[in-house]
Amino acid sequence: MPDVRSVLADAVMRLGERADAELLLLHVLQQQRGWLFTHADDVLDMDVQTAFAALVARREKGEPVAYLTGRRGFWTLDLEVSPATLIPRPETELLVELALQRLPPVTVCSVADLGTGSGAIALAIARERPRAQVIATDASAAALAVAQRNAQRHAIGNVAFVHGDWLAPLAGQYFDLIVSNPPYIEAADPHLTQGDLRHEPANALASGPDGLDDIRRIVRDARTHLHPGGWLLFEHGWNQGAAARALLAESGYTEVFTAKDLESRDRVSGASYFARLNS
Repeated sequence: MPDVRSVLADAVMRLGERADAELLLLHVLQQQRGWLFTHADDVLDMDVQTAFAALVARREKGEPVAYLTGRRGFWTLDLEVSPATLIPRPETELLVELALQRLPPVTVCSVADLGTGSGAIALAIARERPRAQVIATDASAAALAVAQRNAQRHAIGNVAFVHGDWLAPLAGQYFDLIVSNPPYIEAADPHLTQGDLRHEPANALASGPDGLDDIRRIVRDARTHLHPGGWLLFEHGWNQGAAARALLAESGYTEVFTAKDLESRDRVSGASYFARLNS
């Protein structure tokens, strides 16, 4: 019977990625990563080998590891994910950091997270700011169900989940901060047919010919949902910073800025707003 070391070595050869192979094996074994260092010579029973081989075969065909394991870490949270949700990515943590900078820890405040998916952004903010009241929207009922389970699993009670498209279900409500990681990839971008993106929900990735259709809508509509001086923050593509700033300035926002991610790429833009418009 093959041991852990040999089974992993075969999987690494097939996948070309040791981290993926280890995550899949640990998922089957229901163990933490440190287990591998002390059990490399353990013999694996046939059921474990069969289950692991099936996951490796699916990964070879391109299915994301996060969907195969049903988990992805984000901020300080271990989140459930599914093909109904976008897979949370490390660069989105910048959006959380910028949001927290604008939400004093001891102040009661209101936050909206638009297109919440797995609930990653809303739950990270709510965990760090327990006095904040967070509302998270999503047009996908299946995604909202995942987000609600994540909130229950982590016992985060200051988040409410609402079914609907962007700000549409929030009529008459105002917020100190609105955040979003909307779709921002160009509809014809060839990357949508490559790698993990092939398996993620298309409506959470692409947004019109220039990738900015949903951002335009959010920038336009957020004005009528912000308290005076409230902030709008959103993630976008590395080459969309200038366009994002222009949209915000043209819509009457002030203190417009773009923040760069750890690889020095434009990643999040935002601004504050001081007047409520009727349009």
